[in-house]
Order: sequence, then C-alpha cells, then structure tokens
Amino acid sequence: MISSLATGIDAGLGIAAGAGLAAGAFAYASLWPGSRLFGTALTAPARPGELALTFDDGPNATWTPRLLETLAEHDVRATFFLLGGRAQAQPELVRRIAAAGHTIGNHSWSHPKLSRARASRVREELQRTNEELQQIVGAPVKFFRPPYGARRPAVFRIARELNLKPVLWNAMTSDWSNPSAERIAERLAKKIDGLERRGRAANIVLHDGGHRDAAANREPSVTAAGLLLARYAKNHRFVTVDAWG
Repeated sequence: MISSLATGIDAGLGIAAGAGLAAGAFAYASLWPGSRLFGTALTAPARPGELALTFDDGPNATWTPRLLETLAEHDVRATFFLLGGRAQAQPELVRRIAAAGHTIGNHSWSHPKLSRARASRVREELQRTNEELQQIVGAPVKFFRPPYGARRPAVFRIARELNLKPVLWNAMTSDWSNPSAERIAERLAKKIDGLERRGRAANIVLHDGGHRDAAANREPSVTAAGLLLARYAKNHRFVTVDAWG
C-alpha cells in the first residue's frame, strides 16, 4: 500500500512538474522576443552599425511632438507603433508623424495581451487599428508589434492575413517606469554595443505614450532618445523597420 501511495505521489509530482514546464515554455514562447516557437517575426538583421528607433503606445499629445522635434534635429526617421484608440483621439498628430517621414505601425487598438485573447478579439484589435490608421494617413499599414510582445501562432497568422508583418525587438529596458533618462540611455547603449559586437543591428524600443494613461509622462524616454541620437548619429545609420523588411 505504501509502495502504491508512493507511486501515486511520484506520478502526481511528475504531472505537476510537466504542467509547470509546459506553462514555462508557453510563457517563454509567447513573451520572449527572441523566441521563435510561436512563429517568426522581424527583429534585426546582421547589419552592425544600423539602429532602428521604435516607439510604442503613442501618440501622446505632449511628448510625441517633442520627440518629433528631437528626431528632426538629427534628421532621423523612426518607427511609431501606435495604439488605434490613441490615434483616433489624435488624428492630426498621427498625420504629423507620417508627414515627417516616419513609419507608422499597428500596436493594436487597446493594448491587450493578445496571447490570451480569443482569435476574434485579436482580429478586431488589429483590423480596427489598421482601418483607423489608414483612414487618417491615407496609406496602408505594413507592420505590427504585439503589445508586451505577447503572441501565439494565431496572433501572427491573423496579422499576416491582414497584410501585417510582425515586428519584435532586441534592445529594450524599462523606460516606462525609470525616471532617469541617463540610466535608460546607458542601459540601451550597453545592449546596442553588445549587439554590434555580435554582428547585429539594434531594434530599440522606447515609449512615447502609455497604454494606461493617455497623458503619461514620457520625458525620460524622449530625453533618452535624444541622448542615444547624440551618441550614435555620427557613426551609425538610423533606419526605420522598412529597411529590414
């Protein structure tokens, strides 16, 4: 009886361990930008010296215009992954982004974790944002970044059915919560330099907006972008994700 009980306990522990491993594998595959288990996405090519500044969660009525001024000072184009709901509220600002030559991408309508959303919700989030952005700028959107990087096979499948190319990243820090622009820039610089040593371009994520707060203070992120531009603009090439995909 003791032997049978022990066998049952071992089996139960084995099932629990297996479930834990499966949950961990799902979390890795659905959230880690380097994972390819749930499908491939554009990140960055083997082009050391090329940097793509990308900005998520905008537009933001206060900080996006300041960011546009900073980019214009350095004659650099960036990629803006916009939320459909924010774009709907700030159409003139979206048109200003496009008129300055920046690439506009789809970041969903309301920033849900799409890896856990029903397929119908995924399609609604992406299609509604596509339609809103195209109506505002008069051109189709080609790129999509999932909020949090969260995806599963259906997310990328639906994106491609909507003629969207999924885009992830390989250089990000917690700029949305770090109050120090200098620390944000320095942490990103370490990632950029490390990628360059490994022969890779850098796909850099910063945030000019906030999905929880339309008026989020993004001064540290915008200032950090300026610090990176000052550091790298003379001897590196800044591109939009169009150059890679």
